[in-house]
Amino acid sequence: MDPASQDINLNSPNKGLLSDTMTDVPVDTGTARTSISEGLTEAEEEELRSELTKVEEEIVTLRQVLAAKERHCGELKRKLGLTPLDGLKQNLSKSWHDVQVSNAYKKTQETLSQAGQKTSAALSNVGSAISRKLGDMRNSATFKSFEDRVGTIKSKVVGGRENGSDNLPSPTGSSDKTLQDHAPF
Repeated sequence: MDPASQDINLNSPNKGLLSDTMTDVPVDTGTARTSISEGLTEAEEEELRSELTKVEEEIVTLRQVLAAKERHCGELKRKLGLTPLDGLKQNLSKSWHDVQVSNAYKKTQETLSQAGQKTSAALSNVGSAISRKLGDMRNSATFKSFEDRVGTIKSKVVGGRENGSDNLPSPTGSSDKTLQDHAPF
């Protein structure tokens, strides 16, 4: 198995599979010497090339093993009736749990809790202050004067009712007629 003929692009759909040509990654054939290899002896360079070839072969083998394990994992999940949605739910649940146990989440939760308590206390104080001010205002001379004027106006509008007389003018114009005279049919 020639490692130069393997597709080593990790994003490629053909990763780990043998291909006739390698189009994703250029391969250095070693014909051009770089400035780094100029200080190496021929034996050292050959040893490094040999080690590079072995590492590339190991990478190919590991990709093939990984692909086989992924297929086996998929088969096991299918046999167990696990769908990709179940996996997504499990991943989201685990991620949310991880967030909740993180220090940042705990500190944020504590800070927001304290802010809520302080806001609640402040609003309670504002409500008490408003109630106290309204009570003070009701007992003030200005409000008493206003209340007396409203009472006077009320007695003028209501008129005789307060005196015990219900002799208000009839809306029909005559109080002597009975209701039968005004029957619609």
